[in-house]
Amino acid sequence: MITKAIFVGAAAALSTLFSTVALAQTDLTMWYHGAGNVEERKILAGIIEDFNSSQSDWRVSLQEFPQTAYNESVTAAALSNKLPDILDVDGPNMPNWAWSGYLQPLQIDEAKLANFLPGAVGKWGDKLYSVGLWDAAVAVFARKSVLDENGIRIPTLEQPWTGEEFNAALEKLAASGKFEYAIDLGMADKTEWYSYAFSPFLESFGGNLIDKENYQTAENVLNGENAIKFGEWWQSLFEKKLAPGTSQSPADHETGFLEGRHALQWMGNWVAVKALEKYGDDLLFLPAPDFGQGPKIGAGSWQFGVSATSKHPQGASAFIEFAIQDKYLAQFSDAIGLIPATSSAAQMTRNYRQGGPLEVFFELSRRQGTLRPVTPAYAFISPVFSKALSDIANGADVADTLDNATDEINNNIERNSGYQPK
Repeated sequence: MITKAIFVGAAAALSTLFSTVALAQTDLTMWYHGAGNVEERKILAGIIEDFNSSQSDWRVSLQEFPQTAYNESVTAAALSNKLPDILDVDGPNMPNWAWSGYLQPLQIDEAKLANFLPGAVGKWGDKLYSVGLWDAAVAVFARKSVLDENGIRIPTLEQPWTGEEFNAALEKLAASGKFEYAIDLGMADKTEWYSYAFSPFLESFGGNLIDKENYQTAENVLNGENAIKFGEWWQSLFEKKLAPGTSQSPADHETGFLEGRHALQWMGNWVAVKALEKYGDDLLFLPAPDFGQGPKIGAGSWQFGVSATSKHPQGASAFIEFAIQDKYLAQFSDAIGLIPATSSAAQMTRNYRQGGPLEVFFELSRRQGTLRPVTPAYAFISPVFSKALSDIANGADVADTLDNATDEINNNIERNSGYQPK
């Protein structure tokens, strides 16, 4: 009886202790854009559970939103002063959210980010606002057998195709008569894809979406000589029927390369596993071509930040710092196929470790990754550029279209007083 009494008393004491700890923890709310993504939720819930049990100060709870409704939900919450403590934000949108007063700088030791891919670190000005657990990369999907059969050199990271080589390869593949199109660019995806996937081509030509010296104008970079050369090349792809145009169906984009109708595909690592399952060792992931100013691909994906209205930025930052451990980066990568943000985490993954089937994407991201313009104006620039690309693909005058896009962007920047920090 005495032993039983001691046991019961000890159990009660422990229960009281844990209850006290739970009561002492300050609640933090977190919003996430991936509602319905079972694997993502499982890993994120695990990170939250680990964090909550690792210390006695903070307790994070998760609320999920469908990606299609997420940005609108954040905007509405900001207007009503009801933002959560922790937000996730698509990398190129971060400067606009910081400028708009949605985010505050993170309280994280930046030395811990020294080995992160550049696209996973969200800085505006000299302040850190967000950190990502992964990034993505785009490559030319190709089959070795097809290139060999057509006498086309296989490019490497050290020696990518020149613009001339790339164009010649497309012409040769089209002339073979074995494919409906030489390359699928993904024109069916009329979302951020146009800016993410195609503005690096513009930069490789020597143009840009905005003058990155001051982020105050698009004059001479979006409508200058190099940009016009890019636009003429872009239009030629569709005039020569080397790639499906803006009327491409989502189904054709999804299956064209896998079913052999398209010789090449300009696509991201998030579908690479499916392509490997189809083509195995015959599949190649090739670097972007160099049109004169270096080979470039897009960088920057979803990242975690702290809302400007959080009353507990220290706790919110502590959670983000906890979440960027290599083991969690590796878990996300294995589950959703994206690139872990550090090389050490990559070595813990199935796909991106040394000798792994997707190893090349980590190097593509590290060497060729190019951030979209780090400016609050990007939220306006992106749809304007996307429309210009679509119009040019459909036959619009290149110079006039780029001039109009430049004027729209410049007028927006002027209306917003240069998007200077508030």
